[in-house]
Amino acid sequence: MKPSKSGLLSAGVIVASLGYFVDIYDLLLFSIVRVQSLKSLGITGDSLKTEGLHLIDMQMFGMLLGGIFWGILGDKKGRLSVLFGSIFIYSIANIANGFVHSIEAYAIWRLIAGIGLAGELGAGITLVAEILPKEKRGIGTMIVAVVGLTGAIVAGIISNIFDWRTCYFIGGGLGLALLALRIGVSESGMFRQTESSNVSRGNFFALFTNGKRLLRYLRCIFIGFPTWFVIGVLVSFSPEFSKALGINAEISAGTAIMYAYAGLVFGDLATGLISQLLQSRIKVMLIFLLLSGLTIFIYLNAFGISAAMLYALCFALGFSNGFWVIFVTIAAEQFGTNLRATVTTTVPNFARGALVLITFMFRYFEQLFGILNGAMIVGAICTGIALLFLYGMKETFHEDLDYIEEI
Repeated sequence: MKPSKSGLLSAGVIVASLGYFVDIYDLLLFSIVRVQSLKSLGITGDSLKTEGLHLIDMQMFGMLLGGIFWGILGDKKGRLSVLFGSIFIYSIANIANGFVHSIEAYAIWRLIAGIGLAGELGAGITLVAEILPKEKRGIGTMIVAVVGLTGAIVAGIISNIFDWRTCYFIGGGLGLALLALRIGVSESGMFRQTESSNVSRGNFFALFTNGKRLLRYLRCIFIGFPTWFVIGVLVSFSPEFSKALGINAEISAGTAIMYAYAGLVFGDLATGLISQLLQSRIKVMLIFLLLSGLTIFIYLNAFGISAAMLYALCFALGFSNGFWVIFVTIAAEQFGTNLRATVTTTVPNFARGALVLITFMFRYFEQLFGILNGAMIVGAICTGIALLFLYGMKETFHEDLDYIEEI
């Protein structure tokens, strides 16, 4: 079955976009309110960083687990079941985050929130890629990303108006309200076709039983490595980096994240449009990975700059890592319909979950070489790995997605 003639503003594209908006709001909210929320729980001093890293690790570990669960479910039960199920779980979990009074409870609910947050993007991108014709799907996924990433900007604004607990309640409420829009959203015709056949669907382990398929899968994951180093370390801990850079101003992590995601919005818009112009995903990934490496170097050597300049650099970091939409779209285009949701859901979550490994490396090199040099080493490793796996990757811009992965 060929993709439908759905327009770029069809119900599927709108709900996927708004779902990703709430997803990003909730995903980044902890980083934004980290200091405020931990201080209210009695955490002070260096523990603000160590406990913050622990809670981010719990969230990302949840996303690793959820990525596998939702990915398999998306290929077995449908894209919509994952889209709405994940929104429900992360909405409930984030409301619960607003009631926590201990680090232990905070960690448990960040884990559950992570599991819920793992499903929405992959299901949304898979659905949009399958319902739109190939000449429109790049624009469709760009719309999802651009609308979704503004969720971080809104989270930053909301955090400056309301208490951290109220911010969590708002995020959870937005997600539950979004579920009311599910009426009128149709399931992917490609999925319906595989559902009516005897083909194996959602076989996660099949990704590891064939060397070429495994390499294809690993390429999809590792090309996204730098993004979560930039957001999860450089931007989220901008107050700590600003002190090491000798910046004599109070830096807000929430404001830094807001600027970074504003950059991501423009970066994703740019990569989407440039991809359409060049008729290539791979060339755009290469350009922006190199730009990302350069921006990381500049950020970590910006000694004595003003707070305004630091926030400008956070915007530049976000812009140069605005290849998230291309990254996830590539994953959707690399595999057949019977494995597409599994891949498209697990890939971004494994890339996000890699933050656990990245923060471990960062802690290790920070102890040996200091916060700035340690970050420089980890940034070089992440960028180098991404470039290595991008080399030789199959171009997918003109790929017809109406096919089955032979297992």
